[in-house]
Amino acid sequence: MTTPLYELSAVQLLEQYRDRVLSPVDVMQAVLDRIERWEPSIHASYGLDAQAALAAAKASEARWAQGAPQGDLDGVPVTLKENIATRGTPTPLGSAATVLVPAAADAPAAARLREAGAVIVTKTTMPDFGFLGAAPSSFHPLTRNPWDLSKNTGGSSSGAGAAAAAGYGPLHLGSDIGGSVRIPANFCGVFGLKPSQGRVPVDPPAAARVIGPMTRTVADAALLMQVVSRPDPRDFVSLPAQDIAWRQLARNLKGVRIGLWTETAGKWPIDPEVKDAVLAAARLFEQAGAIVEPLADWTTQEMRLGMAHFFTMRCRVDLAAMPPERAALAAPYIHAAAEFAGSLTPEETFRAFTRLQHMRAATVAATQPYDYVLSPVSPVLPFAAQATNSGADTPMKDSHFTSVFNQSEQPAASINCGYAKSGLPIGLQIAGRRFDDLGVLQMAAFYEGVRAAQAPWPEPGQQAPAM
Repeated sequence: MTTPLYELSAVQLLEQYRDRVLSPVDVMQAVLDRIERWEPSIHASYGLDAQAALAAAKASEARWAQGAPQGDLDGVPVTLKENIATRGTPTPLGSAATVLVPAAADAPAAARLREAGAVIVTKTTMPDFGFLGAAPSSFHPLTRNPWDLSKNTGGSSSGAGAAAAAGYGPLHLGSDIGGSVRIPANFCGVFGLKPSQGRVPVDPPAAARVIGPMTRTVADAALLMQVVSRPDPRDFVSLPAQDIAWRQLARNLKGVRIGLWTETAGKWPIDPEVKDAVLAAARLFEQAGAIVEPLADWTTQEMRLGMAHFFTMRCRVDLAAMPPERAALAAPYIHAAAEFAGSLTPEETFRAFTRLQHMRAATVAATQPYDYVLSPVSPVLPFAAQATNSGADTPMKDSHFTSVFNQSEQPAASINCGYAKSGLPIGLQIAGRRFDDLGVLQMAAFYEGVRAAQAPWPEPGQQAPAM
């Protein structure tokens, strides 16, 4: 059976472009046709310019015909989360409160992609200001999970996760400040990497915020990292440029020390299907020679509340900077967060920041004895598409396993490790020591090679109508 062009990996596309078997124009048309079929159901796209994408693909086709590709990704389709600026396209940040002004320049990641010859197909959706690990937005239509249209994609790289699962080409970029790449990768059954802080230049740089790949294969994520990790002077806190062998993914696991984190200090339950899938994945690492040991939860409720308080204050500051008539257009969850932040004293806000520092120190200390840590990505299965979280019973529950690694600046990935009885994907998180981005990719590549066969990707029209 011939693989549809939109399903080919970036690695496969480049091989076939090189051999003159495929044309970037044919691939782009197949991706655009795929978007046309899926988009009325999942609403993952923003700012699609089909004619510009086809024109870029034709230019790539000419370069390949001359045997002179422009760069490492010439002719490969890619989508970018809408908060990663592309010249001429407004960046609404998921919110109706944002004044729409065309971006003056490409963000660092977008600039590196264009230099490498990649074809930017479309931007992808996000919730207001990236505040949620869920999809609802006051600007974008509700983005839905291709596996089940009644379910959430997670967030805040909501559209990127849906686009990767739906086959909007092989390469997608999201951003992550508390789980925003990994949670939608988990809910949508794709691979997602949150690199070490500063590995991929960001403009403007921000504490804990990183940009990372979302793909169907680990090799494609490594290929994308090879491009977007190149330096850009606009990120004044980025890591020094480093020659990393991104595509050397083979790894012997004998003697590798792994911590297995599957319990929470708060003792609230992790979905049994999620826990069982993660434990089964850990056994495969152990069978390959890794030393796997239980790792107790090192976080405290104070740390979690500190994070919640700090980020609600960001909402308050953002809204206060807008004219009241604009601020009123933001999503209700932004207003609720801002209202709560108004009840905090300056001393409490400062203590929230110090608790984040305590979380960072505790995370580094707890994970330092191990080369890698395995855990769930999310403690729950994908919840209702319209919901903003999985329930208000436990603050920060949805990002419990992910946000700590943003604070500690460590690399962490989500890779599909099975399916619930309902057919919804389940994600395994693999975290490494700071700067060991390649090691995390290697561990993920090992697991990708030994895990059970994956379910077929979802197709338009197979799901029940969205509720």
